[in-house]
Amino acid sequence: MDKALEGVKILDMSRVQAGPSCAQLLGFLGADVIKLEDTVGGDNTRVDMAHIEGEDSVYYTIFNGNKKAMTLDLKSEKGVSIMNELVQWSDILLENFSAGVMERLGLGYTQLKEINPGLIYASIKGYGDTGPYSSYKSFETAAQAMGGAMAATGVHGGPPMPTAAGIGDSGTGLHMAIGILAALRQKDKDGEGQHVEVAMQDGVVNLMRIRLIRSLSTGEPNERGVILGKSNLPPTFACSPGGYDDYVMIHLRGQLWETVLAVMGREDLIGDERYGDEAARNERPDEVIKIVTDWTSKKTKYEVFHELASAGVWCGAVLSPEEVLTNEHLIARDMVVNVADSDRGDYKMIGCPIKLSRSPVEVERAPLYSEHTDEILRDVVGLDPEEIPSLRDEGVIV
Repeated sequence: MDKALEGVKILDMSRVQAGPSCAQLLGFLGADVIKLEDTVGGDNTRVDMAHIEGEDSVYYTIFNGNKKAMTLDLKSEKGVSIMNELVQWSDILLENFSAGVMERLGLGYTQLKEINPGLIYASIKGYGDTGPYSSYKSFETAAQAMGGAMAATGVHGGPPMPTAAGIGDSGTGLHMAIGILAALRQKDKDGEGQHVEVAMQDGVVNLMRIRLIRSLSTGEPNERGVILGKSNLPPTFACSPGGYDDYVMIHLRGQLWETVLAVMGREDLIGDERYGDEAARNERPDEVIKIVTDWTSKKTKYEVFHELASAGVWCGAVLSPEEVLTNEHLIARDMVVNVADSDRGDYKMIGCPIKLSRSPVEVERAPLYSEHTDEILRDVVGLDPEEIPSLRDEGVIV
């Protein structure tokens, strides 16, 4: 069965997370992705946070599945010649270098579109190509800070805190994937490429829409730790056996309060004016917490979750990262998969969150450093295999 993006060719020059996560997602959907790295070690996530010396880190493998990898010295004359061939091959070039780097290498959009007018040139930057901050660098938590997410995260009255989810990097990668697909659709109509640009700050602001409602509607400042409307009740309640992550999130607003009472066997409190509406419950937070915790503390978070969810209550067991990797539902949906790797040993991998009925996803291992250089030079660039050893001797490739 053909994949949705089969035949789409991507040259991924990006590093770390935002760009690689975007290219990987498109690779999951069937695109042919070449990860192009330098000749002095490549993507630094190969070694960042590595738990086994000499092996690629999980930081690298988790964002670089479904790709082939090659190396190239872009500052050498022969490297430039090979790069030009790769640009002609590509439908999409993806990069996240600091402002001006690609232009200095002779690889800016205006330069490369002369080689390939149909090229979709996808750039991820901290603050974009325009605006007063465009020359500044950024990364995950800086983007969260500048996008408003950090000010909205944390404990009420406490300092701003980053959120654990990679909304700055991976969130930007998702936005870029959407932009690339839109550009591909437009290219299908007129045959022309274009420059697609996503700023990390912009991406975070877009994901912050729900937290900007109050500022947009009333102009009042948001309060840290408050999601939708002020509440004196915590979103989570302790469960048995009382471990670090033994909590369940329960939505107690509106009519769900009475449903929760019925599930807990506290029908005697249904209609009690002391807890009859949200305002009343907010006036008695300690009493409400005790009513709920008296029940949840006798059950595991999974028991609470299943009983309440089955009754239609919005709730969720608080899963630790370790529990996410063994969660039966995620495994059943191929969001946690086992990847065969004869070089590194088999490992767990996060799968594709997008499910297409006619384009099944096969999650493939991340490539080794320079693993496919010879193959790409032969099959994509069209070099004679006998020319390749001299390129390696000259340091053009590894």
